[in-house]
Amino acid sequence: MSEAAQGKTPKAKSAMSRIDQAAVLLMSLGEKDAAAVLRHLGPKEVQRIGAAMTHLQNIEQQQVEEIVNSFLSDARTSTSLGVGADSYIRNMLVEALGEDKANSLVDRILLGGNTTGLDTLKWMDPRSVADLIRHEHPQIQAIVVAYLDSDQAAEVLGNLAEKPRLDIIMRIASLDSVHPSALQELNDILEKQFSGNAASQTKAMGGVKVAAEIMNNMEGSMEGELMDSIKEIDEDLSTKIQDLMFVFEDLKSVDDRGIQALLREVSSEVLILALKGSDEELKEKIFKNMSKRAAELLRDDLESKGPVRVSDVEGAQKEILVITRRMADSGEIVLGGGGGEAMI
Repeated sequence: MSEAAQGKTPKAKSAMSRIDQAAVLLMSLGEKDAAAVLRHLGPKEVQRIGAAMTHLQNIEQQQVEEIVNSFLSDARTSTSLGVGADSYIRNMLVEALGEDKANSLVDRILLGGNTTGLDTLKWMDPRSVADLIRHEHPQIQAIVVAYLDSDQAAEVLGNLAEKPRLDIIMRIASLDSVHPSALQELNDILEKQFSGNAASQTKAMGGVKVAAEIMNNMEGSMEGELMDSIKEIDEDLSTKIQDLMFVFEDLKSVDDRGIQALLREVSSEVLILALKGSDEELKEKIFKNMSKRAAELLRDDLESKGPVRVSDVEGAQKEILVITRRMADSGEIVLGGGGGEAMI
């Protein structure tokens, strides 16, 4: 339900996440300029911003002006704009902008880059990727899944049967690198289907860390079943994977500066859901890294929140973990701790 329908006032710019602000900024641009910006982002960034567009409600002109002014201020003090890469796009943009505009935008984005056959998979819906590799040799399946970003890879595995899912994750854990000729051959096959034309190169992929990251992104019960199966086959490998997995309760080991940075990227709705399934120690960690007023409001919201489904709690926690790993990869936060005491 929208904020307007609930009788709430629109969010102030300061209360909006960075993703919401980016969505407002792009929605204020024309289609051509928005496409030019999105061309420099990867699949996940485009998907996240587009999803935010679909939820924007009742944005006032003053909010737009604040966001644009804030962007200009940041741009003046930055030497470059950091961009990354990840998941899928077309269905989301259709929902956000309508089919005609979305198709036009997608064409402009995709025609602007050097997308290899394997890279094209990152723009596809996970179910489509699963269907594409379902009847391939398990080693080919493992290479493809290892090449994807961990959250998309987890969804692809979720669309496969239990037996091949186990086989693939075991192969990924033992994978180190792929010979250039083998990677080029796979790339060529995919490019014939997707009309790509970029060259291949030696690619290090797979390993226990990649397997752990993929499992981190899997639905809770599926992750548990898969870990049990791995343990039955190779107990040492299951221990190595578990040691590298970062779960929601591990946020307690993130330093205060990291928690504060993370909270700026997470919406209050997602945070409330995620904390419904956490222990008191983690809740207190979160509370102490908020202003007194914000902490009081969060406590009240948690207490007034009725029963919620376990799947919703797990989904919210996974969403926060995805943001956490993205920020860790970009150096914005450090996983595992020790550090600052600065308050927001």
